[in-house]
Amino acid sequence: MKPYTYRTIIEKDGKYFHGYVPALLGCHTCGKTIEETRKYLREAIELYVETLMDMKEKVPEDKGVESIETIFMPIRKSYA
Repeated sequence: MKPYTYRTIIEKDGKYFHGYVPALLGCHTCGKTIEETRKYLREAIELYVETLMDMKEKVPEDKGVESIETIFMPIRKSYA
């Protein structure tokens, strides 16, 4: 079986963490911790890809590019 690589994004969502896979439309999950969410994402990806294969559908490849950057923007004016 061909190996697939997918970017995952995990964000804080209230008390929990929301995780999703940009290349797999609708592939979302949540967990109480980042580790739990990461585990659930792996399971969701596996199920998603296996379902597509069972249905003889094309499996999307992740062709996205990611850039993580911290940008400092001083506030020049006061809007109060």
